[in-house]
Amino acid sequence: MKFLRYILFPIVPVYFMITWLRNKLYDYNFKASKKYNMPIICVGNLSVGGTGKTPMIEYLINSLKNDYKIATLSRGYKRSTTGFQLADLSSTANTIGDEPFQFYSKFKNDIYVAVDSNRQNGIATLLNLNIQPEVILLDDAYQHRKVNAGFNILLTTFTKPYFKDIVLPTGDLREPKSGAKRADVVIVTKCPEGISDLDKELIVKQIKPNTSQSVFFSSIVYSDTVFSENSTKKIADLKYFTLVTGIANASPLVEFLKTKDLQFKHENFPDHYNFKSEDVAHLEKNDLIITTEKDFMRLKDFDKLKHKLFYLPITVKLDKPEQFNNLLKQFVKP
Repeated sequence: MKFLRYILFPIVPVYFMITWLRNKLYDYNFKASKKYNMPIICVGNLSVGGTGKTPMIEYLINSLKNDYKIATLSRGYKRSTTGFQLADLSSTANTIGDEPFQFYSKFKNDIYVAVDSNRQNGIATLLNLNIQPEVILLDDAYQHRKVNAGFNILLTTFTKPYFKDIVLPTGDLREPKSGAKRADVVIVTKCPEGISDLDKELIVKQIKPNTSQSVFFSSIVYSDTVFSENSTKKIADLKYFTLVTGIANASPLVEFLKTKDLQFKHENFPDHYNFKSEDVAHLEKNDLIITTEKDFMRLKDFDKLKHKLFYLPITVKLDKPEQFNNLLKQFVKP
């Protein structure tokens, strides 16, 4: 795969020019970008996958849901349905996508969870509900410029920041690095615990934020407990288990479990993997399975795995939460 990326390097300038030109057409209003008279927050990235969008959306939900009616709007990647879908009790990871289903499973009594690949149509449909949302969170929509979100949050990882990368197909960037200038906030995610102020300063210098941009640093906080649908186990009490992941980058989770001196084997699947019956037949041979919360949404409906399947929740910890929350609430405030 890496070799293929290298031999495709001659395509990089072509991809760069196409995406750069597309952005310029929006920047100078040759292509229309719709504005809305309500708070719309976009969470996204420049690179493909693995920057921590899902826990960031959950952080925003927890920050705002007590004061505002929130809606999340995602495209519903790899779902079996089309068009606009509003999550309800009949929804599954298959019908709305694993990440939206995770939002619905955790917050269904507090928020709307919707999917639509056409973000303008999705917003219009949400605003036609009897009780309208007061804030809409756009998940993975940084490149969806047909919607002009009022507040853009750009995520980039500590280990592979966008400013050290190049565009597809050789690199992982969906658009040129200059796209970062559209962000109101840049968050460097998945930082090691105890990241030094010097490291932060060096990263900020490379990001080169303009005067209207703020830079934050976040780390992953893993729970000390794993959960099934009806029971829990302390991580410290786990014996040998199988770790099953279908996410873009499982390395931080694997490293965390290793620091706990746990004995496990790792079954690694592609991101957003749709588990098949033969996969389940293979996995059910294990006595205990630990997975991510996103993967749990796709695996929990297989009866053969229910009694042995647990997930490990994660949350986001920001280095300056009060400053970030003030920026957020200043934007959302009527």
